[in-house]
Amino acid sequence: MDTSYPREDNFPMTSRKQDPSPTVITIRSSVVPRDHLIWSIFNIIYMNCCCLGLVALAYSVKARDQKVAGDVEAARRFSSKAKCYNILATVWSLLLPLLLLALVITGVIHLSKLAQESMNFFNHRLFATDEDRK
Repeated sequence: MDTSYPREDNFPMTSRKQDPSPTVITIRSSVVPRDHLIWSIFNIIYMNCCCLGLVALAYSVKARDQKVAGDVEAARRFSSKAKCYNILATVWSLLLPLLLLALVITGVIHLSKLAQESMNFFNHRLFATDEDRK
């Protein structure tokens, strides 16, 4: 006795052909989004101007949590925001000291020119000869 299942002889033969439906296979990207946690920690420790490093750290932690939970799309979204805030914090922490240095240098140059003009003015007035007074 044949006990295999399903039995082919029990199904009636159909005269029309059944075309198989196309099988669609979606291949997801195997690239796991980066959470930028180390970069965020660096930005929160080194010159955390305007709390941009703290905001970046919060988004980095959210991205890591979503990555662990398996929600890759949410992890990618939070990772993108963390990257943007990290870029802003890094640019701000590099640009601010350079701007302050430029202001100090231009201030020193301006003050030295002002001091030189003052010395020239006083030398001309204080040590003027009698011929210059006429």
